[in-house]
Amino acid sequence: RSWRDRVSQGQEGRGARGSIVQAPRPAAMQTVDGMDADSIFNAPCLGYNLEDLLALPAPASSTTADIDLTTQLSRNVTLCCPFVAAPMDTVCEARMAIACALMGGIGVIHCKCPVEEQAAQVDKVKKWENGFIMDPFVLSPKSTVEDMDRVREMYDVSTICITDAGGMGNKFLGIVTSRDIDFVEDRKTKLGEIMTPKSEVMCAQEPIALGEAMEQLVQSKKGKLPILNEGGELVAMVTRSDLKKTRNYPNASKDANQQLLVAAACLPKFSEMNRVQALVEAGCDVLVLEASQGGSQEQVDFIRKVKYEYPALDVIAGNVVTPRQAKPLIEAGADGLRVGMGSSSLNSHCEAIAIGRPMGSAVYHVARYAAEYKVPVIADGGIGNASAAAMALTLGASAFMVGSLLAGTSESPGDCFYHDGMRLKLYRGMGSLEVMPSQLEEKKYGQGGEDSGVKRLQGASCSAVVDRGP
Repeated sequence: RSWRDRVSQGQEGRGARGSIVQAPRPAAMQTVDGMDADSIFNAPCLGYNLEDLLALPAPASSTTADIDLTTQLSRNVTLCCPFVAAPMDTVCEARMAIACALMGGIGVIHCKCPVEEQAAQVDKVKKWENGFIMDPFVLSPKSTVEDMDRVREMYDVSTICITDAGGMGNKFLGIVTSRDIDFVEDRKTKLGEIMTPKSEVMCAQEPIALGEAMEQLVQSKKGKLPILNEGGELVAMVTRSDLKKTRNYPNASKDANQQLLVAAACLPKFSEMNRVQALVEAGCDVLVLEASQGGSQEQVDFIRKVKYEYPALDVIAGNVVTPRQAKPLIEAGADGLRVGMGSSSLNSHCEAIAIGRPMGSAVYHVARYAAEYKVPVIADGGIGNASAAAMALTLGASAFMVGSLLAGTSESPGDCFYHDGMRLKLYRGMGSLEVMPSQLEEKKYGQGGEDSGVKRLQGASCSAVVDRGP
């Protein structure tokens, strides 16, 4: 048959004037390309990592200035950036948590330390920036310069309020700064003799809005603004340094009192309830449970107990990779879920006991199920670059948790050491039993009296990364 015969019997024919007319194609065939998520992730016996997938571009309907990265870390905690520092002892302590919060994310303080030390790390983050300082450092006029030196050494503060009884809620008498005591030779001198008296200090009366208090600081060019009640008693304080921090970091993650957000890790065991209490008292905003297998009855019971005793505390449970694991945790009251098992850069259950799930499939299925309950999920593991982070968010994660991306930075814990001419920092998985090299602090990376030999847990590892600087 000729080409024209084939055309006449197929999808094409002649128009009124003999021109060839092509039959219309379905609209879907003209505009849709690639595969949708349901077709990809519901195929039997297949799983996908984040690196296995690419998202097809769509027509841009907005500019970069219109992009908003605000997201939910948990039911009640909102971040300006979906960035979470992993609770690892070589990644996140107070310094890293502060840096992450200033950039709009959040840091999770690790729990591989005594309760008091972890609570102190949380307290450092909460006190780095304040709105109203409800617990400023206060001494009495009978205290000495030596007493103020001890406070400065312990807490790195330069200003002390003076009240008649040396505590909050007492009559405000004056203020002492580092400039008042720098050249005092007799450190036994009473603070009452060198303080700036109340008559020379600009004060504000409650009730007062934070914005109004900050405006008074700007207009007066003063550094501190004590807030007093009708009886002249000290109830709070506002500082100029906090005003400058707000200006320099407009997208910082903050709570209702304009303090930086911070999370803390905890093992889901009833013996850790004293740790939970200490973290709550220190100001922890989110409790992140540390368990490689989140689908356990022990974690379910622990969540119920924590939510009963601290209903205002958000709890992020995990780790899970299936809706079947997520269901009991959500029913127990979890406010968020960590998703990921077998995809960590340092600790792989796939290698150790053949348990896990490719990260892309895990995030998609758990996020889709959790969305029915309005529970956010965090992609935890295998986020080694920006493309993996973007794909995790595309598949439904509200945030992503990283460790290797932050290891080796100046903000990460631990000391640097040299090996073969390279400046390195330690980086290890939290499932590792390896004892740290002697260059690092023994109190952080070892337990007194334990064997100093190297111990290894199958599937976990310890490594060193190049020091990256700030």
